[in-house]
Amino acid sequence: MIQRRALLQGAAALACGGAAAGVASGAPAAHGPAAPTDAQNSHSAAPLLARDGDAAAATRAGRVAGYIRNGIFTFKGIPYADSCAGPNRFMPPVKPKSWEGVRSSRQYGYVAPQGPRAGWANDEEAFMFAWDDGVQSEDCLRVNVWTPAIGDAKKRPVMVWLHGGGYTAGSGQELRSYDGENLARRGDLVVVSLNHRLNAFGYLDLSKFGDQYAASGNVGMLDIVAALEWVRDNIEAFGGDPQMVTLFGQSGGGGKVSTLMAMPQAKGLFHRAIVESGSILQGIPQEHARQLADAIVNELGLTAATIAQIQTLPHQQILTAADKVLRERRPKAVGGIPNFRRIAAQLGFGPVVDGKILPDHPFDPGAPAISADIPMIIGTTLNEFVTALNHPEFEAMSEADLQTRVRDLYGDKAASVIGTFRQRTPRAKPFDLWSRIAASGVRASAIQQAKLKAAQGRAPAYLYWFTWQTPILSGRPRAFHCAEIAFVFDNTDRCETMTGGGAEARALAARMCDAWIQFARTGNPNHAHLPRWPAFSAETIPTMIFDHPPRVDMNPDGAEQRSVADTG
Repeated sequence: MIQRRALLQGAAALACGGAAAGVASGAPAAHGPAAPTDAQNSHSAAPLLARDGDAAAATRAGRVAGYIRNGIFTFKGIPYADSCAGPNRFMPPVKPKSWEGVRSSRQYGYVAPQGPRAGWANDEEAFMFAWDDGVQSEDCLRVNVWTPAIGDAKKRPVMVWLHGGGYTAGSGQELRSYDGENLARRGDLVVVSLNHRLNAFGYLDLSKFGDQYAASGNVGMLDIVAALEWVRDNIEAFGGDPQMVTLFGQSGGGGKVSTLMAMPQAKGLFHRAIVESGSILQGIPQEHARQLADAIVNELGLTAATIAQIQTLPHQQILTAADKVLRERRPKAVGGIPNFRRIAAQLGFGPVVDGKILPDHPFDPGAPAISADIPMIIGTTLNEFVTALNHPEFEAMSEADLQTRVRDLYGDKAASVIGTFRQRTPRAKPFDLWSRIAASGVRASAIQQAKLKAAQGRAPAYLYWFTWQTPILSGRPRAFHCAEIAFVFDNTDRCETMTGGGAEARALAARMCDAWIQFARTGNPNHAHLPRWPAFSAETIPTMIFDHPPRVDMNPDGAEQRSVADTG
């Protein structure tokens, strides 16, 4: 009953995207967010300019040339660090080599090496997500920038997007919803996305094999730190303010945001944080990470004496060995549902709690002190991984099947759990109840993260729940994992195969996108076209419900959360 790209599979269940031609949004809101009716509905007289000299900016490594589309300056594939191949493999990132002249930066750069995407085998899923999987290379440390202006000395807020895919897959280009043009225009801000090392190349802890590998279990996270340093050092040339940087990411990207909040090397490089369906509160214990590394090294036929050869093996050989080991070692989820509170262990690869780069688990047992002054937005979708996408027959789930599945998860509590979830929605079909029950752990993790953040008593947290149901495929995908991304980026028309496009989705996108914009500007997401969104309180659990129309509920699923709280 879980979508193929579930976190438990350790791959990019965590990315979403749409298809269809891009539709530009309205003019930038220089003095606050635009009215909801302004979104995604106007074109420039000159839709795209890509002549020499039309869009050129200076970075510390050299000048870059982009293009202008509907008034937004776009730069893609700018190196923020050197290639990770050969001697740089498993090593911390190093500064990019400088270049002479002007470097063309109009096309996305290489994506990080990763395994094949299973979703292409499912027509409905491929139709909705329409992935752009790019070209793989270890020379993948690139940033993409969208900005309303360059060289105007105006310091705009900067929003840095971290892609999903757990810690094993994905890229900054894989989904059309990630395109930053509309968000940059609507908010009069700078949008940045990036690629970083993944899977074994980003998180294989080889530290027991020598001091040269001391950082190997976290180089994927150090790549993101290097990208944030690039933003700090270069973003003013692109019209951005390096002292007003918001990190936002979804699923695995949200986990990366959470991890960066606990990393000393990231301190001071960002000032606000948004976690979307990615409240991954724990890292990988170093003992577990080293055991996994031992198994992969053994699968490669290497030993401590021959470990240096791992620098020169073809990257596909390492991917294949790692995938084989993970398939053999991955624990089976009870009832087939990933336990989000313990998801780090199920992912296989992830940030390693090594006592130095990542001193402790990011949000366990408490929120990290070094980021106590950083405000957060935290939230999830209603149905997350459990939908009828690819499986129309799931809609016919019987009451008996529902009881069996819930009993597998909750044993003798099954009847009580079903009754509690049915109380709020008495007319829900068995599959709808199952979907919400199975997804409740993802929301529980978000609530817990918000509680831990609020307990510090320093910067606020704001909790949301995205419940809007897509009309695509007769509504079977529901409020699926990744559903909110097109709304956050003001890309619901661009992603019409996920949203259906149209006025209702566009109106909700305006309200949600403007909340993200206001948060990036002020640390508070409230604006005139949204109900008042209170800061999180553990006593009342105020939750912004992003639906049509948005509303605020106090602890809307409190009884449901209590009914499943003692499991797992």
